[in-house]
Amino acid sequence: MYEGAIQDLIDELGRLPGVGPKSAQRIAFHVLSADPADVNRLATALRKVKELVRFCTTCFNVAEAEQCRVCRDPRRTNEVLCVVEEPKDVVAIERTGEFRGRYHVLGGAINPLEGVGPDNLRVRELLMRLGTGEVQELILATDPNTEGEATATYLGLLVKPMGIAVTRLASGLPVGGDLEYADEITLGRAFEGRRAI
Repeated sequence: MYEGAIQDLIDELGRLPGVGPKSAQRIAFHVLSADPADVNRLATALRKVKELVRFCTTCFNVAEAEQCRVCRDPRRTNEVLCVVEEPKDVVAIERTGEFRGRYHVLGGAINPLEGVGPDNLRVRELLMRLGTGEVQELILATDPNTEGEATATYLGLLVKPMGIAVTRLASGLPVGGDLEYADEITLGRAFEGRRAI
């Protein structure tokens, strides 16, 4: 539609996940009209993230050093390991302030339709960590969708024979939600995960 640099920018922005053609166009024109100092800060941040950020050699969370801040923290317990799909899931759990163990980031979930199997995830590395004998409980915190459930089931079957307690995050009704709007699966899980008060 446009020519030259502006169309190139729209095309590149459109390749980002969750950014459609209209959003890409809006962002491109925002960049075009933005203060040059703001655009330079954005460009610098993009370059720095590619130069400095890598994956932690232990848990595969994002890090700027050999290990991420969670793996470097001596106050955390090695007895509980929480398995998540992506680094953003670590951030979500950390925001709760409830978990004091360690993490393992798989790098996705089993999804045969997309050609993602266990060999495409960091399952081998997980098994190596579990083989040290330190971990007493493995928490499966994969997403509560078909792919996440398949991944959790696979890992549960794989780890159970090792004698490690395997748990799954509870799922159910969101705070502030109405029962009438809950689907059958969510409501069923809420009943299964009920607890005494």
